[in-house]
Amino acid sequence: MDHPQVTLTQRQGYQFEHHYGAGLPVLLADEPAPLGTGTGPSPVDLLASAVGNCLSASLLFACQKYKDDPGALRAEVKADVGRNERNRMRVLGLAVDLHLGKPAAELGHLQRVLDTFEDFCTVTQSVAGAIPVTLRVLDSTGAVVKG
Repeated sequence: MDHPQVTLTQRQGYQFEHHYGAGLPVLLADEPAPLGTGTGPSPVDLLASAVGNCLSASLLFACQKYKDDPGALRAEVKADVGRNERNRMRVLGLAVDLHLGKPAAELGHLQRVLDTFEDFCTVTQSVAGAIPVTLRVLDSTGAVVKG
């Protein structure tokens, strides 16, 4: 079983260094103003990044399993942040657009990929119980192929 570990060390104010392990670069995160200075991604940014990265990697893996090359993938993740019923700030939802680098017609197994890849995304499936995640997949022509 894998047990990833990250160590966070406060630099100053709301800035925290994220240490992921030997050989990996340190990431500096910060809250946006007025709390922090916006020097790095915020915790919400990191959550959105994790979901977008995991879905992209899962899509790539599924395409490669069927010997399809999706081209250069791009993910756009928008976090909806607002107040819950107790007036506390929360991530209310994540909207993900995954963009294929090629037209759908060039991917022979695309429908099989689209039917399965989401279920293998560790991060998204872990957070989706608490935060609604909506997903669209678009090909390089802008056509929506899932969503």
